[in-house]
Amino acid sequence: MAGKRFPLPFAGMSSKALHTRFAPSPTGLLHVGNVRTALFNRLLASAGGGRFLLRLEDTDAVRGEGRYADALQEDLRWLGLDWDEGPGAPGAHGPYAQSERGEIYADYFERLVSAGAVYPCFCTEHELKIERKTQLAAGRAPRYSGRCRRLSSEEVEARFAAGTPATLRFHVVDGCEIAFEDRVRGSQRFLSDDIGDFVIRRSDGTPAFFFSNAIDDSLMDVSLVVRGEDHLTNTPRQILLLEALNLSVPDYAHIALVTGNDSAPLSKRNGSQTVRELREQGYLPLAIVNYLARLGHSYDENGLMIVEELAAHFDIARLHRSPARYDSAQLRHWQQEAVASTDDAELWQWMNSVEISGGKVRDLVPDDLEIPFAQAIRENIVMPQDAYLWAGNLFARSGIFDHEAREAIVEAGAGFYEQALSLFDADTTDFSAYAKKLGAALGLKGRALFMPLRAALSGESAPQLENPWHDGPSMAAIWGLLGYKRITRRLELARELCRS
Repeated sequence: MAGKRFPLPFAGMSSKALHTRFAPSPTGLLHVGNVRTALFNRLLASAGGGRFLLRLEDTDAVRGEGRYADALQEDLRWLGLDWDEGPGAPGAHGPYAQSERGEIYADYFERLVSAGAVYPCFCTEHELKIERKTQLAAGRAPRYSGRCRRLSSEEVEARFAAGTPATLRFHVVDGCEIAFEDRVRGSQRFLSDDIGDFVIRRSDGTPAFFFSNAIDDSLMDVSLVVRGEDHLTNTPRQILLLEALNLSVPDYAHIALVTGNDSAPLSKRNGSQTVRELREQGYLPLAIVNYLARLGHSYDENGLMIVEELAAHFDIARLHRSPARYDSAQLRHWQQEAVASTDDAELWQWMNSVEISGGKVRDLVPDDLEIPFAQAIRENIVMPQDAYLWAGNLFARSGIFDHEAREAIVEAGAGFYEQALSLFDADTTDFSAYAKKLGAALGLKGRALFMPLRAALSGESAPQLENPWHDGPSMAAIWGLLGYKRITRRLELARELCRS
């Protein structure tokens, strides 16, 4: 068999519907890097009327926890990334948790044993570690030497009889080339001599990632595996396994990894966050998916899109090969776009989705002003915390002014507010008419007129927010929210500040 090649046809973007999958290990909360992979798979499947499958790779009994499996499903649904087949959506390829597929794996282990494609390995981790160190010291790439492959049947039986634990290794034939066409990275070729025999079953009887992942992709009729480029070197091993078992081999697309601001792989240390953390901060699902869909992928359309629209314009040819840098400022941009697209009632609910300083926005805003308040500040908020700030400024912090507001009030002087009070009564509801009358009386206009009024009524000369292209809600909106008694009181407080 020396010199044998394993070339695979490249299907290209055929008219056949793509069947994709997301196969996370439920060992922690879902983070943005994994969510992007799930999103890309969902968009590709949806674009062509295919199927998006969710599979839980929970064979690691030590680390896997049921609560994380439940949490990642909840996070995916919250983002609008529902699956066509998987937990809670049964289909023809279940069960969808690897911990429930032991009999399936046992059958395929036996097939490989019968074919003579595998052998037991009794090497201890200590022995393997020494072997790797020796190879590295000699300037060679570390790979298993195959020592247990040379054991006689009598030696194997004696070790089993002695109770020596053994893994199961796949025999990689020397002198072969494994070739495949990656839909993102192009032609890929690997030499079997660089791979070495690899473990497919651990000594405790559980399947290794290489094995169960490949078997399930084939049995579940996955036609395209989209995953991070860190899995690229796993692919030739899995192709060898599937070829040995006469199982179908999917196409592969290895996407660039997401990096932090230090160009290192994204982690907690350099900015990574879980979906749960983003949700608790007040990010909207539409903001997250619009940002992640563009993280390493290009769209002609720069506006906010719902998931179906993102799918319709998603093109695997537009996936980048270079690393994608996570940028929290870009996420905030899409958050503002998502806030702007949300209707008033939903916006009010979102404002109250997060508890801030022990309370919520609804604790500050009068019941009859909930929707008018949402309408008034929608262009001036990015996060629920911003809404809480405006609610406090307008309804709870009478007489509390930030530094710039105090300066604006004192600079205007007590006479400004005396005049403002003298022209104001319970029948004054039209802010524009009132401002015109006050400006004429004082001989002021523009910033000199409106800044002292804004400072007095809102407590701020400009909002302390991270969206510098706005100066806060319009004065007409603030005027309508505060009403006669609050406006009178705040003009009086501003006058008293000038006199103190």
